[in-house]
Amino acid sequence: MKASEADILIIPGHGNSGPDHWQSRWQSKLASARRVEQGSWHDPVREDWVQSITDAINAAQKPVVLVAHSLGVGAVIHALPACQDKVAGAFFVSPPNLQYPGTKPRQMKTFGPYPRLPLPFPSITVASQNDPFGSYEHAGDIANAWGSLLVDAGNSGHINVESGHGPWPEGTMVFAQFLSRLKPPDRK
Repeated sequence: MKASEADILIIPGHGNSGPDHWQSRWQSKLASARRVEQGSWHDPVREDWVQSITDAINAAQKPVVLVAHSLGVGAVIHALPACQDKVAGAFFVSPPNLQYPGTKPRQMKTFGPYPRLPLPFPSITVASQNDPFGSYEHAGDIANAWGSLLVDAGNSGHINVESGHGPWPEGTMVFAQFLSRLKPPDRK
C-alpha cells in the first residue's frame, strides 16, 4: 500500500507530540496523515480519547493505518472493537505499562490493562530495552497477545524528543517497509 492510498492517523500519547517529535515530522511529510486531536492532552479521559479515535477511524474515506505512540497505543487498543474493520494496519511505538505503581498522572491507569485479543490486521510494536514507562518484556507480552511483530529499538528510551528521537530515521524506514506490505482490509 502506498501512503496516498491510506488515511494515516497519528495518535500521540499524554501531552501530545510537539513539533520536533517524530510523529509531528511524519505528519508534515505525509500528505495523507492527520492527527487525532484530543480534548485534553494533559488530563486524559479514556472514554473521550477512545471516542475521538473511533470517530476519526469511522470518518476515514480510505483504509486506515494507525501510528500510535505511548498512551495513544492504549487508547487505540480500547477503540478498536468499534471500528477495526476499516483498519489496514497499526504501528505501535513505546506502549507504556499502565499497571506500574508509579504511573502518573493516575488517570492514565484507566487506559489499562490492555485488551489481549489478537488483532485482525497486521501490526508492529516497536519497543525500547530501557523505556522508563514500560519494560521490553511487557511490550513483548502484549505484542505477542495481539499477534504484532515486535521490533527491538535497543536502548532508545521512550522514543521521543527527550530520548533524542526527533527525526527517528530508523523508525521511518521500518514504517515505510511495513506500509508497503499492507493490503486494504476486506469489507464485509
